[in-house]
Amino acid sequence: MNEITRRHKTFKSLVVAGSAFLALASASAGAANLEVEFDADNFSNPTLITNPYWPLIPGSAFVYYAEGEDGCEVSRTTVLASTKDDFEGEYAENDFEALEVADLEWLAEECDGEYVLIEETIDWYAQDDDGNVWYLGEDTTAYDDEDECPTDSGSWEAGSDIADVGSNAEAGIIMLAEPQKGLAYLQEYYEDEAEDMAQVKQTDAPVDIELGSYEGCIKTKEWTPLEPGNVEHKYYCPPEGLVLINELKGKTKRVELVGDSLDDVPPPEGGGPNNFSGLGACP
Repeated sequence: MNEITRRHKTFKSLVVAGSAFLALASASAGAANLEVEFDADNFSNPTLITNPYWPLIPGSAFVYYAEGEDGCEVSRTTVLASTKDDFEGEYAENDFEALEVADLEWLAEECDGEYVLIEETIDWYAQDDDGNVWYLGEDTTAYDDEDECPTDSGSWEAGSDIADVGSNAEAGIIMLAEPQKGLAYLQEYYEDEAEDMAQVKQTDAPVDIELGSYEGCIKTKEWTPLEPGNVEHKYYCPPEGLVLINELKGKTKRVELVGDSLDDVPPPEGGGPNNFSGLGACP
């Protein structure tokens, strides 16, 4: 669903060397670039994630649905009770750990209810004592590339260089404790692998989706220099969290929260049940 990660030991959300800083500055003209330093001592209870715009309560689940040029897409995010505590470098200090979140993505090319699994991911998040939610990497397996299947391309881990790019990945912020219009920040940094960035565009956005209406939502613009022209507007609404994504590359694709179970996914137009048992392009 996202690609936003990157760089330097004392990660500073927009004070980073080289191309990542330039890309952020050019893509966010007029933005107030936020500086946030990762400090393991500022995480007294990192797996308790209660930020109202991105609450991650173990056992909770979020199911999203979209219709696009590739077909009908479904993703399910499940907050696990498990944690990761074997990071390296500064992320290994002070018994630091992160909460694990599982993501599964399916595609039905004909929108006939016959879905195939195209990606499964474990993401790692932690909340600091100020209320910022940090993104510390992902372990991804994708099944939608016939030439290389499965593949773990896009995986990264804060404090490590798992793809041998020559520098360690750096954690970023996925949700600010106090979002303010115009603030821009890195969500992740791992050179040529994960370089997502974000800017707060609105702090009081109304959102209407099939599931309901929300007020006081945060609207962000999210992008990556790795995919020029690929821009998303995301809406985070208390108390749910992420409820709507508008993907703006080409024809706008609307990704909506539809519930907490695959049973909440709309049935195919011809009727009948949805089937989620298929597996990607792997032979």
